[in-house]
Amino acid sequence: MIHRRTAPLIAVLTALVLTACAPDSAARPETGREAVSERLAAADDAPYSAALEAVTRSGAERLQLMEGRINLNAPLTGRTKDTTAQYTEDVVMTRQKVYRRAVGTSGAWQEFPAAAAKGGIPTDRLPQFVRLMLAHGASVEQGSEPLHVSARLTPKQIESVDRAVGRNLRPATSVDAEAWIDEQGRVVRVRQKMHFASSPDIIGSLELTDFHTAIAVGEPTGRS
Repeated sequence: MIHRRTAPLIAVLTALVLTACAPDSAARPETGREAVSERLAAADDAPYSAALEAVTRSGAERLQLMEGRINLNAPLTGRTKDTTAQYTEDVVMTRQKVYRRAVGTSGAWQEFPAAAAKGGIPTDRLPQFVRLMLAHGASVEQGSEPLHVSARLTPKQIESVDRAVGRNLRPATSVDAEAWIDEQGRVVRVRQKMHFASSPDIIGSLELTDFHTAIAVGEPTGRS
């Protein structure tokens, strides 16, 4: 039995406990950087494939266009078509090698080491690339989807994520990098402006769409 004089004290203590357990209405709002980190952390890490369009430009001139389908969350493999002013080639990327052959021909495929598929964007390590941006003062544009992240990086910093890509970028003095992350935590777009000491800027962009299960990619034979 509770004494009448004790009851008011219990009521006050109960109110304090309930107040402490209640949600903090003045909680600090989530920052853009936190939102990006949470999306990356929650993303499905199972391998999947995506349609790819990658363009490299210098001013108004298109230097290279690559289109096709690649596997992600896995070693970089896939099938693409690579077009420049000099050639148009079919490309098959396997875990061990890259195979190239002029479109419309049936001759032998040229073979290269798998690292030859690497360009200026770490396509198969995009989540790590975004985390690198966050670690180097990235800004995040909120209020639109997908989330937009931007940061200035150096080739040496990018080399910490992908050695081959970082080495490919070594002639650049700096790289203005941008990435867009959708609600599933997938990096769906990347844009890089590469600055050089005595040459015009080069802009590389990557678009990933039409997400599906991973595709099988093997060594090409004959006309395949």
